[in-house]
Amino acid sequence: MAQNAFISGCKALVLSEDERGFFRDAEPWGLILFGRNIEGHEQIRALTADFRDAVGRADAPVLIDQEGGRVQRIRPPLCEPHPAAARYGALHAADPEAGVEAARLGAELLARELSALGITVDCLPVLDLPTDGMTQAIGDRAYADDADAVAALGRAVIEGALAGGVLPVVKHMPGHGRATVDSHYHLPRVSADRATLEASDFRPFKALNDAPLGMTGHIVFEAIDPDRPATLSPIVLAEIVRGHIGFDGLLMTDDLSMKALSGSVGASAAAAIAAGCDIALHCNGEMGEMLEVAAAAPRLEGRSAERAARALSLIGTAVAFDVAELAAKRDRLLAGAVA
Repeated sequence: MAQNAFISGCKALVLSEDERGFFRDAEPWGLILFGRNIEGHEQIRALTADFRDAVGRADAPVLIDQEGGRVQRIRPPLCEPHPAAARYGALHAADPEAGVEAARLGAELLARELSALGITVDCLPVLDLPTDGMTQAIGDRAYADDADAVAALGRAVIEGALAGGVLPVVKHMPGHGRATVDSHYHLPRVSADRATLEASDFRPFKALNDAPLGMTGHIVFEAIDPDRPATLSPIVLAEIVRGHIGFDGLLMTDDLSMKALSGSVGASAAAAIAAGCDIALHCNGEMGEMLEVAAAAPRLEGRSAERAARALSLIGTAVAFDVAELAAKRDRLLAGAVA
């Protein structure tokens, strides 16, 4: 089936007739859900099924940011309570083996909950390496301040997500940890030299360059491209993301409606694709902007289509498992007990 190189949000708990018609005609690659789209288990299942029916693809991806902690679109009592990434990092600092196992179990638990609702992509792990002055937009979403620890925990999260039947997305490439302002509202600029960045910020992404999906960050690296944020920079994407890091998975933008990017969302979508992103991500569900992004997004074809197909081929059916038991094992590890 035909599909175009963008992911869209929707406005409410059910698709409107206008949204259903838009998805049918514009044929986005996927849908992303937010808290405004969440009310109950059956409602989520119906929404994901309605989207797939509209685009005519049973395997059309449905994404969500379900990291745990502050960034958790589905919350208790609809799901288990999930800790922020920094909790796993704290355990890893005391007991690396327990930290890795807890992170893997936590990601598998998240994935099993999402898969049961028709959600097939979870936008985690955050591989950003914290530095002094880092914006709290990242904060405890980061696992640790050591690149090797972040890589080890990120690997465990990728494995756990895949074991639970959901695709993970590493973010925010090539690193958001030096941002001192929130890219939802402002454009961060990083002045560190390239050698410093390669020795620290880029390392977790390089270690996990075999991840199936990645997300860019709206952040300017002045030593590499002083004029354009990574999302829109052919220099950063070619030399750093595809080059130095060696990532060959499907690369999507961060949300194009974030205020870090100036100009129209349509222009940003076109610039991101031209720079080397495979997929444009637009989240706010505003129909006028959705139409702009759809008009700017090309057919998903060539290398981008191959990357998308390769990623989707990794989605499996998780073996039946008691979710409460999985949560209990994770929580025992986090509490420092022997599981």
